[in-house]
Amino acid sequence: MKHAFVFPGQGSQFKGMGKELYDNNASAKRLFEQANEILGFRISDIMFEGSDEELRQTNVTQPAVFLHSVIAFKSIADKKPDMVAGHSLGEFTALVANGTLSFEDGLQLVSARATAMQHACEQEPGTMAAVLALDDAKVEEICAGIEEVVVAANYNCPGQLVISGSKIGVDKACELMKAAGAKRTLLLPVGGAFHSPLMMHAEEELIAAIEKVSFHQPTCYVYQNVVAKAVFRPEEIKMNLIHQLTGPVKWTQSVQAMIADGATKFTEVGPGKVLQGLVQKINKEMVVEGVS
Repeated sequence: MKHAFVFPGQGSQFKGMGKELYDNNASAKRLFEQANEILGFRISDIMFEGSDEELRQTNVTQPAVFLHSVIAFKSIADKKPDMVAGHSLGEFTALVANGTLSFEDGLQLVSARATAMQHACEQEPGTMAAVLALDDAKVEEICAGIEEVVVAANYNCPGQLVISGSKIGVDKACELMKAAGAKRTLLLPVGGAFHSPLMMHAEEELIAAIEKVSFHQPTCYVYQNVVAKAVFRPEEIKMNLIHQLTGPVKWTQSVQAMIADGATKFTEVGPGKVLQGLVQKINKEMVVEGVS
């Protein structure tokens, strides 16, 4: 019986996120102020009082979700995960939680990642769409048959997959998937084609940032998005983190692998409850809880 800690990604942000931690925990307050200094702007003010539009800006969203999640994790008295994983951006938090990255290095990498992704969005415009109630293999088959760039990007849970690519490619895929029996397709309010080949420019920028950072021996396994299996070697973790920008988020497969390796309880740490819902849809027998 093992305890898995999982960390959310972009999209879980909300106005006022982290304020309770800031107001009631002296060590949390110090970390928020340290983050403000590292980033060069008061991200805490935007998190606590900013508008929804300000919070949706990639250069704010990604460090905000990371910061909230790391501080929430550090506030847990008995934080001894047997395994960790994070959904997309959340993988960086997972790597701080298991000691692979320091808080400072993790924050700097997340900030660099956000900037790189924004640059890639400007160079290679794209979009993403959720596909509901269609078999994964059918989604992959339809994407493979379209000449435009469009790929399966997020395997969130059975019956919920996100595709990513050029606007033309995603629109065409959505038409074909509805014709193939998808219950619904829904364009997502995102600024680019995340987890697709259109993020190649971002991958190149992230490599430069990652090479400046020390990756330490972790205290427990991390189940990384692109391989959906337990990883322990720092060099392997680093390479998987780089490839995550252009590769798929295999969340369903990662959770299944964690369960196969003995996980019986999942604690989502950070803003929102999205991952708790996904874990239960993947395996309803799991015990799930949230810490924010």
